[in-house]
Amino acid sequence: MTDQTLPFCCIIGAGPSGISMAKRLKDFGIPFDLFDASDDVGGNWYFKNPNGMSACYESLHIDTSKWRLAYEDFPVPADWPDFPHHAQLLKYLRDYARHFGLYPLITFNTKVEKAERGADGLWTVGLSTGETRTYDVLFVANGHHWDPRVPDYPGEFDGPAFHSHAYRDPFDPVDMRGKNVVVVGMGNSAMDIASELAQRPIAKNLWVSARRGVWVLPKYMNGKPADKASMPHWMPRALGQHMARNVIKKTLGRMEDYGLPKPDHEPLAAHPSVSGEFLTRAGCGDIKFKPAIKALEGKRVRFADDSVEDVDAIIFATGYKISFPFFTDAALKPDAEHRFPLFKRMMKSGVDNLFFLGLAQPLPTLVNFAEQQSKLAAAYLMGQYAPPPAAEMDQVTAKDEAFYLGGYYASARHTIQVDFNHYVADLAKEVKKGQARAAKAGFKRPVAAKARAGVGA
Repeated sequence: MTDQTLPFCCIIGAGPSGISMAKRLKDFGIPFDLFDASDDVGGNWYFKNPNGMSACYESLHIDTSKWRLAYEDFPVPADWPDFPHHAQLLKYLRDYARHFGLYPLITFNTKVEKAERGADGLWTVGLSTGETRTYDVLFVANGHHWDPRVPDYPGEFDGPAFHSHAYRDPFDPVDMRGKNVVVVGMGNSAMDIASELAQRPIAKNLWVSARRGVWVLPKYMNGKPADKASMPHWMPRALGQHMARNVIKKTLGRMEDYGLPKPDHEPLAAHPSVSGEFLTRAGCGDIKFKPAIKALEGKRVRFADDSVEDVDAIIFATGYKISFPFFTDAALKPDAEHRFPLFKRMMKSGVDNLFFLGLAQPLPTLVNFAEQQSKLAAAYLMGQYAPPPAAEMDQVTAKDEAFYLGGYYASARHTIQVDFNHYVADLAKEVKKGQARAAKAGFKRPVAAKARAGVGA
């Protein structure tokens, strides 16, 4: 029997973040409902997810090594390769949910269509079933790699043009054999897709188009997964970046030597583009580079240098919007520049019963990012952690953003960057500070259990 004095929670999304939060709440005996629009757990890692939100393509392998992505209390299989295939990661997530008894607690095939906070602080949640429920606390874990961002160009293109979110393999949604293909963007998905399509039996010509050059980092350094050598949290950021940049330049040389444009920034001044194959394909001439698209001219594409190519298909690997379609309150959405400041990347000052999970671009791992956040959230709901006053929360948030974002060039791509090692260490320190604040306040629970009378025990 659950404790009726504990707040009733709603979790949106059963991906890696949602299920790790559910596991933590279950451990503490905090009641919750977890809704997912799909028929199983996995979120973005569920290939051909029937909810249409997965960005997986058939050949995708996660860029984080197995050494960094595991949940703390559920080791990955010992026989995994260093960089597992998406199907292996999906099985791992499902095994996790099964092992900790989460499946009976998840409502599948049910989408949260509306979430509104009333004057009394309670959340009214509207479901795709037509039902409306009330909750004391809302956890948002709907992911941020599902709402494609597609650039707008002058003119029209007389051929297939689609976002990488729709890409599944060289034959789906379009058969790319013998085609002239442009891949727009130089992020991780662009690297993977371009490397796959550039193989001679597939595309006739493969161009990568981008506004600027990037540093393409390898998956391995000195025979080991590169993310095993990430900076320790205690190292001064400037020193760590200086050392890492020297190693990268010495190991890779110049991007121009591979036929790519010279980057206009230092290594690690952008979210890393990681590939074990892209530079080889570029060096072999299979991948060619073009500047940004200037205009679409029927079956031809004009680029910023006024070169023109006959093109059969365009793939936009141009990133994603941060979207919360269930919110009507603009204050709970990112601004026009894609900025969305949050205390410790999870709490909005002035809203004491709302948490965002996994809403970050952490280096090197995101899979267990929310697992770390769940420690603070559960302690908070139990009265064992208290955040600082709202004004101080905002000051800390501004300081954190200056620390994490200061080394990156300004871009919508770089509004939610964090360093995982530093973040985890900093979060642990904050939890300890919050324990002291909670003790001073008499360990009072911040969110009263008011909602359950309206939905039943």
